[in-house]
Amino acid sequence: MINRKTKEEVAVMREGGEKLGTIREILMKYAEPGISLQQIEKYACDLIDKSGGTASFKTVQGYHWATCLCVNEVVVHGIPNAYVLRDGDLLTIDIGLIYGGFHTDTASSKIVGKDTSPEKEKKERFLKIGFDTLMKAIDLCRIGHRIGEISASNQKMIEDAGYGVVKSLVGHGVGHELHEDPQIPNYTRGDIEHTYQFQGGETVAIEPIYVMGNPSVVYENDDGWTITTRDRSLAAVFEHSIAITENGPIILTKAGI
Repeated sequence: MINRKTKEEVAVMREGGEKLGTIREILMKYAEPGISLQQIEKYACDLIDKSGGTASFKTVQGYHWATCLCVNEVVVHGIPNAYVLRDGDLLTIDIGLIYGGFHTDTASSKIVGKDTSPEKEKKERFLKIGFDTLMKAIDLCRIGHRIGEISASNQKMIEDAGYGVVKSLVGHGVGHELHEDPQIPNYTRGDIEHTYQFQGGETVAIEPIYVMGNPSVVYENDDGWTITTRDRSLAAVFEHSIAITENGPIILTKAGI
């Protein structure tokens, strides 16, 4: 069932999302060479506490961290460990916040520090495609549009650039729960005309999840969470929580700084 929100509920989510977006940007700037993933996690917890909210991801059964921190070939659900960031690493910070009884969810990817490798321009292009794909998808989050249109757009932009869509991982509704209906795949799944049509009041997390090489993924180890590319190619995620309104899409997780 699609849980549509009232204008008042969207306003609360917008307040919480702005706090989360600000936290995301602070963490992205903090993540530099010499900083460990555990340090980023600790800083995230401190910022969440100061925001007046609580860590959304800690409500997921069996997950005990406020962030998912994914380096290089890690696609999603990277557990904050002792790894120390190095120049040229590709880092994704994924984080959620509960504020006023509502979840918001966001992620961003960056190249850490100074990348002096021959792959620098290749990685920069890779990240730009993901960000541009997300922004195009957000523009499609309008009353009357269908989820299949977002899926088709994401798939086309990513695959036309020569990259792979991870089909086993999808965007989702967000609000009272971290993961709500509807699912929002990053590839066309069935007839677009049969996919859900936005009516207004929906709040969703749009997240292109894509890789530089083959999109096949595996669990990295026995932690039950960390998913990596099978061929060890780079992965990235860009994500915003969005509200579909009469006046068009609202980016709930836009930073307030």
